[in-house]
Amino acid sequence: MSVHAHPSNADTVVDATVSPRPRLILTVLGLCGIVVALMQTLVVPIIPQLPSLLNASPADTSWAITATLLAAAVITPISGRLGDMFGKKRMILVSLGLVVLGSVICALSSSLIGLVIGRALQGASVGAIPLGIAILRDVLPPKKVGGAMAVMSATLGVGGAVGLPIAAIIAQSADWHFLFVVSAALGGLCMLLVFFVIPESTIRKPGRFDFVGALGLAAGLIALLLPITKGGTWGWSDPKTLGLLASSVVIFVAWGFWELRRGAPLVNLRIAARKQVLFTNLASIAVGFAMYGNSLSLPQLLMAPKDTGYGFGLSMVTTGLVLAPAGLVMMALSPVSARISDWKGPRITLLTGALVIGLGYVTAYFATSAVWLVALAGMVIGAGVGLTFSAMPALIMSSVPITESAAANGLNSLMRSIGTSSSAAVVSVVLAGATIVVHDRIYPTLDMFKATFVISIVAAAVSMIFAWLIPKRTAPHRESTTSRPL
Repeated sequence: MSVHAHPSNADTVVDATVSPRPRLILTVLGLCGIVVALMQTLVVPIIPQLPSLLNASPADTSWAITATLLAAAVITPISGRLGDMFGKKRMILVSLGLVVLGSVICALSSSLIGLVIGRALQGASVGAIPLGIAILRDVLPPKKVGGAMAVMSATLGVGGAVGLPIAAIIAQSADWHFLFVVSAALGGLCMLLVFFVIPESTIRKPGRFDFVGALGLAAGLIALLLPITKGGTWGWSDPKTLGLLASSVVIFVAWGFWELRRGAPLVNLRIAARKQVLFTNLASIAVGFAMYGNSLSLPQLLMAPKDTGYGFGLSMVTTGLVLAPAGLVMMALSPVSARISDWKGPRITLLTGALVIGLGYVTAYFATSAVWLVALAGMVIGAGVGLTFSAMPALIMSSVPITESAAANGLNSLMRSIGTSSSAAVVSVVLAGATIVVHDRIYPTLDMFKATFVISIVAAAVSMIFAWLIPKRTAPHRESTTSRPL
């Protein structure tokens, strides 16, 4: 059986075969999503040891995280466009290949430069998640697409939440290089499964790749995200910080003019300006901001020593196990979010998810007296994130031509990355605002943790406002898949 997209010119292939194995395809793509999401938290358990392991300063070793975030932000929209042009399965295989290559480099290296290069390659693999969502739209029966996209979207949170305790256990029981041996093996397994199980979608949008647009986007994102992630180290009034932020504005303005004049742009800004796409992407920034506050604050709260007056003194492994159910809740709610979207539309799902995130942080604000209460707050926040993550690709997919689905989903993932990077900067500054010294180590005060919860509540409220502004119409956009000359 086949489905047909809207009529288009001869350059765009629009005949797609519906796969008879939807569950197997979803299982494989979901595993790939969890593995690439795991790359984001893989080195978290060894961050305190990295300066001594690599004979480098803490500021330098922080590049092991910064490089991953930057690479993910830059490559995700580019890999989406390449997937629309040359095949989404092919680009997922490339993304997983980057996991393997980056892992091998890290496993064989004991230098900071090698680790940073490998971690950047691992971060570049995150584009596999929006590519997987686009494949589901192309090859699954229409009635199964909503639930499948919800599951695939949840893998981003599941991989991060479940991966933390697993990585901590490996780091405590073996040499730190073994973390990357495991990630290389997982990446290789996923490559084999994708190669043999996932069909290649024939829905493509051939054309000349916009190299200037890709370079402009990369330069603008680096100029924006680098000072956001390193501003706390450099100083927010440092000339480097202010200069890069100003440069990002200039670069993005010039890049926007370039993209609007291209017949086949890297990012179709006219489609991105449609209200449903625009407000969904703005909501994604706010959701990403709210979500990451949980990832930064709750683990520190649980691991702080009891002598701080509020901490629980848990190990990294125990902390990961306490917070892991949040990721499982995200996955468990995937079918629920799909039903809400079928019943009321993904706009309502997004609104509901943002509200639940806010309630989770309200719980965290008032419930810091017991480990189970902190775990409960994390689960509520995870439930809200799961709802919002499932709604956003549904809103995007219903508003863009099928031949631009991977690129549009990649842009939406980029918006979440901007939100998480901004959250990391703001939360770090807030937690450092008032500190106490316990056993010669510095810890934030409880009031600073509560301040981060309030900020995240505000971010959740902002995402609700943007979700409310999304037009109520959620039917697929009826237009030719051919891009008009811009």
